[in-house]
Amino acid sequence: MSDATLHQSDQDPDSFAVQIADSVESFIVAVTEVAKGDEPASAVPFLLLEVSQLLLAGGRLGAHEDFVPDERYEPDTGPEPDVDDLRERFAELLRPVDVYSEVFDPYEPRKAPVACRVSDDLADIVTDLRHGLAHYREGRVSEALWWWQFSYLSNWGTTASACLRALQSLVAHVRLDQPLGELDGLDTDSEASLDDGQLEEEAGRVMAAEIAEPLGLRTV
Repeated sequence: MSDATLHQSDQDPDSFAVQIADSVESFIVAVTEVAKGDEPASAVPFLLLEVSQLLLAGGRLGAHEDFVPDERYEPDTGPEPDVDDLRERFAELLRPVDVYSEVFDPYEPRKAPVACRVSDDLADIVTDLRHGLAHYREGRVSEALWWWQFSYLSNWGTTASACLRALQSLVAHVRLDQPLGELDGLDTDSEASLDDGQLEEEAGRVMAAEIAEPLGLRTV
């Protein structure tokens, strides 16, 4: 096992679990508040911060040795909370910068980018995190850590990383005064190509109006 991998004996598992659970719960609460749309002008910078902080917790999970749950079969956590409302709120809040282009596996050669949505990403991440949080709140700490680690490696880590790149790109375009070009029909219902991986022309104006001011930039 690599020296970079953290061992359970190197840190109190309960303390580690509390820290991860706090990060998870903080993220869920924060993005749920953003989705309410009370402060649309600061939504993108705030989401950039929250996803970045969540990925720090994910990195700690990924660097840790494998967690082993106490039970052989995963206990039932009950019905999964509905995230459709969260998804729809973000889709409306982030329109028209919701859709972006992404390559799923950078180590798999010659794969064309596909269209993704920030709103879908955030809803999917929250779904994975809530599942582990349900175990944690029922006192199944090892199960919660196993789930968060497994789902980080298999799903929400990749999703959050892609979402972070999209959000960082939006902020960078504003800070560097580089309006986005025309989308040419990029949507999640169709495949993206290398020639149409840009957002709608309107996005530049929306970003300038809704994002530039909170970032301390002057709008024209």
